[in-house]
Amino acid sequence: MTDTNKKNEGDGGARDMPWEPRVWNGMRVKTWFGLLARNRFQVSPSRIPMALLNSGFCFVNSGLALQQQLFFGRKIAECRLADDPIFILGHWRTGTTWLHELMVLDERHAFPTTYECLTASHFLFSKALTSWWLWMLMPRRRPMDNVRLGLDSPQEDELALCALGARSPYLTWAFPNRPPQDQEYLDLRDVSPDDLATWKAKFDWFLRALQVQNPGKRIVLKSPTHTFRVPVLLDMFPNARFVYLVRDPYVVFPSMIKTWKRLHQYYGAQAPKHVGLEEYVFKTFAHLHRVFEEDRERIAPERLCMMRYEDLVLAPVAQMNRIYDDLDLGGFDDVKPRLEEFVAGLSDYVPNRHNLPPELHEQISTRCAGYIEKYGYSSEPAPQP
Repeated sequence: MTDTNKKNEGDGGARDMPWEPRVWNGMRVKTWFGLLARNRFQVSPSRIPMALLNSGFCFVNSGLALQQQLFFGRKIAECRLADDPIFILGHWRTGTTWLHELMVLDERHAFPTTYECLTASHFLFSKALTSWWLWMLMPRRRPMDNVRLGLDSPQEDELALCALGARSPYLTWAFPNRPPQDQEYLDLRDVSPDDLATWKAKFDWFLRALQVQNPGKRIVLKSPTHTFRVPVLLDMFPNARFVYLVRDPYVVFPSMIKTWKRLHQYYGAQAPKHVGLEEYVFKTFAHLHRVFEEDRERIAPERLCMMRYEDLVLAPVAQMNRIYDDLDLGGFDDVKPRLEEFVAGLSDYVPNRHNLPPELHEQISTRCAGYIEKYGYSSEPAPQP
């Protein structure tokens, strides 16, 4: 099951259509053809329709970006953030998306939407022109799980950086059979000063554009990649606040492997083979937690809240109250009714289930022993239903 026109595991037999919106659809000409050239135009035959559609979109994006620069360029350049952002950190599949949704129920908070990340170079200008028909093409659920997806849903700003031409490890999704791309852009430690300045400039521009869209509101951002980047984020935003989530690794690992497979399937310009994927997940997990433990001391205690996903699920409103207290956000009583209503409406959400092979359980127990002990997880196999 590798081609886009075949049924996908665990999604009820849904099909991936070439015209469904993908992050590459928001790239401009230079960015898209540069990505193709870097990967020697090695597009699988079954993905040619998707690649051709994207090649057409990139010319539209370039034109719309010029129009936005004409009408909004000065406003974006002069804009200042209302406050330094709140960053939601944590490994993929640790509940960061859910926490993002909870945090942005506060009307004082702004966030990048799916539309704004897909059309990062021109969303201020194009929203009224394109969002109505783009909505009709959107899948109703995320590719890798049962979480609702809409153009107005909170989204990872890393996708916007990809669309804007910033280097990102997420570009591996486009060509999953080639070596992992731009891995140095995870923690940014080995990026040259000039390239780091370019990355910062694109990130800063996107946040300014978001602030123009949401005047006076503090921006809340969620991207697991930012967990690697605390020193750079503090350099850019000295007063930023952080929430860090951890989760049982025996749940995270199988979920992560399934997620990467699904994202490679959905976004890939190649029919993915998934060679070396399990080892990549182990190494990235270790890398993330190593650099975060090194860097967390840089964050002032009153600007960091650490939390287990299991505690958030058990008592979401109480844990949100703790976040507001720890980070001194204020105004919790105002947002509490919306939190309670939102949590009550989640009864129909069905999380993915994973059967963990004994050999993978043993690998996790061995390679993640320090993490398991530090955050109080049990290494005993879960009872079989």
